[in-house]
Amino acid sequence: MKLIEKSLKSLTMGRRSFLGGAAALGVRTGLSAPAIVSGAAASETVDIALRDRDLPFIGAEETFSTDELIALNVINDDHRKYLEETGLAELGPGRIGAMDAAGINVQILSAHTPAVQNVPGQEGIDFAYRLNKLIVDGPMATYPGRFQGFATLPLQDPEASADELERAVREDGLLGALTNGFIGKKFLDHPDFEPVLARAEALDVPIYLHPGFPPDEVFEIYYKIARKEYNKEYQDYIFSGSGYGWHQEVLTQCIRMIATGAFDRFPKLQIIIGHMGEGLPFYYKRIVGEMSEVTEDSLNKPFAQYFHDNFWFTPSAIFQDELLHLLLKYISVDRVIFATDYPFANMKEGTDWFRAVDLPREAKEKIAYRNAEKLFRIKV
Repeated sequence: MKLIEKSLKSLTMGRRSFLGGAAALGVRTGLSAPAIVSGAAASETVDIALRDRDLPFIGAEETFSTDELIALNVINDDHRKYLEETGLAELGPGRIGAMDAAGINVQILSAHTPAVQNVPGQEGIDFAYRLNKLIVDGPMATYPGRFQGFATLPLQDPEASADELERAVREDGLLGALTNGFIGKKFLDHPDFEPVLARAEALDVPIYLHPGFPPDEVFEIYYKIARKEYNKEYQDYIFSGSGYGWHQEVLTQCIRMIATGAFDRFPKLQIIIGHMGEGLPFYYKRIVGEMSEVTEDSLNKPFAQYFHDNFWFTPSAIFQDELLHLLLKYISVDRVIFATDYPFANMKEGTDWFRAVDLPREAKEKIAYRNAEKLFRIKV
């Protein structure tokens, strides 16, 4: 219990997930501080710590919630307590103070996974509207220039989702939409969601593909731990979420969207994925090598080209030099935008890490804010 209490006090120990206090134990995967040189290189360490302190940032995956949304998605009292203590619902001075300490100029807010995309009918439509208006009438109005937002969509009704996306963009100035993994038992490549993709393209706004938990059947086959002595509390949820499953699920969805021709039907559609590409840098050559020939006759362009024309990537919560350099080995620096995954990762840890990364200043400016300015048509 002491470990649980400790984890609940930390804003950096959790992740977007169905996790109670116990689930936060050891979930801080992928977070690493900048490498610090010791001993004789102490002066160099000081230089690294001071590097690029003037660099402004736009954070593109920064989460909020409300009491109503938390109540919808909690699984038990521990989970509720954990979500309440992360600071998800704090959209005032506390969050602004954390942004100032980290040097984050702008946060682009998105609703906590899985938002309302599993809420059917008019209830889901109304709930999405309330969350979208909350961003606009709350933090965006109170702190002009410091907050932007992605629309939450009632994806059980694709036509209503397309309409709410257009309303939120045109009337409220939101920057696009964020979705959360499976929508029931379907991905966005399913024909049902063509109205959403078509509207996003027509509005020239991106969709951020955030992960979410799988349907029960997938969960049971892939992630349920059958041996009770090894199935500790929340272990299978972590396994299916931030511990592994989320990243594979988003990458699978991206590959499906390419292979099923979504970007041939909607060639200007732009998709953002987080967590340093959700494993894509590691698998890039394998995926491209294996998928190119089998899709040669069905797609308008080479398979790999879609990753460069239709996708953007953020390092959210994966603050590791080697993974960023691997991503940049395959993906242009012009396609990477900054994000921290706050409050599930520490903003200052993220910006301190990036300032110390060994990249040319021009490249760092592109990732920190210039690419986001271009994509979202905003200014820091």
